[in-house]
Amino acid sequence: MNESMIKMLMTGLTIAIGGALPALAIGMITSKGLEAIGRNPEAASDVRTSMILGLAFAEAIAIYALVAALIIKFV
Repeated sequence: MNESMIKMLMTGLTIAIGGALPALAIGMITSKGLEAIGRNPEAASDVRTSMILGLAFAEAIAIYALVAALIIKFV
């Protein structure tokens, strides 16, 4: 295995793991948020605000993984 093959493999793994785990987190956050709204509709605005904030943080992790993969590929 030469260096370019290792870089390509690590880039692919970084994108695969860095995309799959935040996607799982986004699904779980949305599921639990909608469940909480269904159980207590009066608190919907508070739950929605917290849910959107959690979704933004989970999406930021995916963007960090993309940046890390690009650094691995081109450096």
